Amino acid sequence: MVGIVIVSHSQKLAEGVVEISRMMAESAPIVAAGGLEDGSLGTSYEKICAAIEEVYSADGVIILVDMGSAVMTTEMVLEDLDKPNVKMIDCPLAEGAVLAAVESAGGRSLEEISSRIEETRTAKKF
Repeated sequence: MVGIVIVSHSQKLAEGVVEISRMMAESAPIVAAGGLEDGSLGTSYEKICAAIEEVYSADGVIILVDMGSAVMTTEMVLEDLDKPNVKMIDCPLAEGAVLAAVESAGGRSLEEISSRIEETRTAKKF
């Protein structure tokens, strides 16, 4: 299954997104990488690297981010990472994570999941 990493400035937010995603797809390999090591707000290069390692497989990893420096920190990780099939996708965090988890649990490929969750960028809630 494709692994999923949720990067947020807040550990609580990242964990909440993981929690709601697991409600929809319990078996999906999804992990939070939020906040700094001391629990304060921010993004951590080390936490992102560890999260990728935790869910990495030959199927790949999708990384979803909340905003700003989460994007920049993840880009630095991706530049240094020596693993194929790891990509950051631009989409709404909660909606994208739930869809990614469901699709991963359903056995979809990295490319299939990436394409589907990119569609959430224009989805209307009502």
